Amino acid sequence: MRTQLSVPVTVLALLALAACGADSGSEADSGTRTPGGKPAVADVPLTGVFWTVDTVTVDGKKTTSPGDAYVEVTTKDRAQGNFGCNQFGAEAALDGETLTVGSANMTEIGCEKPIQDFENSLREAFTGRLKAELVDKKLTLTNEKGDVIGLVSEPPAPFIGTKWTVNSLQQQDTVESLPPGTDKNAHLTFAKDGTVTGNLGCNDFNATVKVSGTQLTFGSISSTRKMCAGTSGQVEAHLLKALAGQATYEIHQRGLFLKGPEGTGFSAVKAAR
Repeated sequence: MRTQLSVPVTVLALLALAACGADSGSEADSGTRTPGGKPAVADVPLTGVFWTVDTVTVDGKKTTSPGDAYVEVTTKDRAQGNFGCNQFGAEAALDGETLTVGSANMTEIGCEKPIQDFENSLREAFTGRLKAELVDKKLTLTNEKGDVIGLVSEPPAPFIGTKWTVNSLQQQDTVESLPPGTDKNAHLTFAKDGTVTGNLGCNDFNATVKVSGTQLTFGSISSTRKMCAGTSGQVEAHLLKALAGQATYEIHQRGLFLKGPEGTGFSAVKAAR
């Protein structure tokens, strides 16, 4: 397995909430003023929100997101997210309605051409000085060339009922990406009736599960009986160990992080729309 590239992108980062200033056009509500006596322009409330990328328009060509692209402005000096295939992190500064984004550091995962084309467009648009406009939970970012990114706010995915697609494996503090050829094979869905079903990377499976807060207790796993050799067998063996008995889980927006016995765990993402 190949270890994930290290970039300044932390999926478990605490998100800082931006202060939402009052209407600068009101004398009574404009508590902050510039040295010249004019009311200060309040920052557009971008931070503390998970923004799903909906569309990107570059050089007049509008492209719909493949579903995995998102942006988070974690503080006034940091932005992170996914361009559609690769994770990224960049310096960012919010001043009123202007978000200034520096050059991005990103992972180097190979992507299928349609996704790669979208990723290239989003990366090109999400840099430099961007004018932010927020209307009814829909955000547009427009750069100085006139390229436009359309985003919508997304609440955290529910634990129950979401199809979670496994995207990395964890052993203690070591996180590894899935072996080549096994991407998106393993998935699981927790149901209201206290069961979990899915695929372990090779075989379909089902089991009972008791949920208490963030604690999980899995019953015996039943599965199909395909012979699972090579990398798919490695993934299956890892997941069987993670789902054996007691485990804990955490959700961050569209990500699930589960850790089972002896620190064996995995991360998964909400399946793309």
